Amino acid sequence: MTNVFARFVKDESGATAIEYGLIAALIAVVCISIWTTVGTSLSAKFQAINDGLTK
Repeated sequence: MTNVFARFVKDESGATAIEYGLIAALIAVVCISIWTTVGTSLSAKFQAINDGLTK
């Protein structure tokens, strides 16, 4: 029984999966924030073009 517990404590495969999940979540947060910033500035640029064309 102690052998099974010792193998369980030394097993790091679950930690690797958690690390990959955290990295994926961080990449997703960065992508969403970049896309939001770019989308806002792009929307403002198209609005300025539209205002210039309607004058």
